[in-house]
Amino acid sequence: MVTEESIKQALKAVKYPGFSRDIISFGLLKKAEYREGTAEITLDLSNAKPEAIRQIQEEATAALKALPGVAEVRIETPAAAGQTARGPNPWANQNRVAGVKRIIAVASGKGGVGKSTVSVNLACALARLGKATGLLDCDIYGPSIPLMMGVNQRPVISEEEKMVPLVNYGVKLMSIGFLLDGDTPVIWRGPMIVNAIQQFLGSVAWGELDYLLVDLPPGTGDAQLTLCQTVPLDGGVVVTTPQEASLGVVRKGINMFTKLNVPILGLVENMSYFEAPGGQRVEIFGHGGGREEAARQQIPFLGEIPIFTAIRIGGDQGVPVVCADPPSAPAKCFMQIAERLT
Repeated sequence: MVTEESIKQALKAVKYPGFSRDIISFGLLKKAEYREGTAEITLDLSNAKPEAIRQIQEEATAALKALPGVAEVRIETPAAAGQTARGPNPWANQNRVAGVKRIIAVASGKGGVGKSTVSVNLACALARLGKATGLLDCDIYGPSIPLMMGVNQRPVISEEEKMVPLVNYGVKLMSIGFLLDGDTPVIWRGPMIVNAIQQFLGSVAWGELDYLLVDLPPGTGDAQLTLCQTVPLDGGVVVTTPQEASLGVVRKGINMFTKLNVPILGLVENMSYFEAPGGQRVEIFGHGGGREEAARQQIPFLGEIPIFTAIRIGGDQGVPVVCADPPSAPAKCFMQIAERLT
């Protein structure tokens, strides 16, 4: 017999276009019924593009018709793009953050490429260029911005009942790490991640900013989708290392931005090479892969960052190299990338 549970199980085979997760885990199924050979479901596709809606409907129909006893499938999408009171915009629920001129996401397809290091130094570089800058740490499971920016206080609540961002090196900061005790892990399911990111965007007193950089976690999951659906992003910066193992996953990050209507502002190649004390150049992870990928994807190449010990020391000590030693070669790399970005 077909039940609500069997309908849910069948729909777990339907992936949201462009993502590895299914429509059930995304919480899109709002109603499921079966009577006299007909399966009726209601899907919340208010933030989906028309082509994504069509694909989901087709795959859901096929999945349900595969159930013994289902002869007909009816799918309702009452809040589908193009049918809402707010017009045809599939991202109608987005709202800009008051006072913030531009929001830029810093992303990577995989971990370990130095994305947070780039985010921190890029934010400091923009501040040194005279730009009012904020940095939001959206890596809920592994927040590293508090350590790298040398801040470990808790934010206070304003009279308007908003969290006041902490400030260091002229950059306004917010991270889940400011709200945790020591090494307390974040053991949350997806909906809690979604709520936290929405709170960081809407319930923080960011004030007037030229740029709000958002340090995203690796991958293409809840945090990325929530950010793109909550606020209109002015662009994304993708960080990679030169080797193919990194570039192969980075392409997924680029495709994610494309599917979510986010302009790609450029690609940064981190850990490009290492210069030994004797002057020998050692290309530990290969070299030039980032520039070649940018050309292949027809997106700007913002620059390459060699392996400098000073960058690592700055991150560990909470003094980004851009602030610790502005005239140094590594600091100049980040300053050049910031100038190209602006």
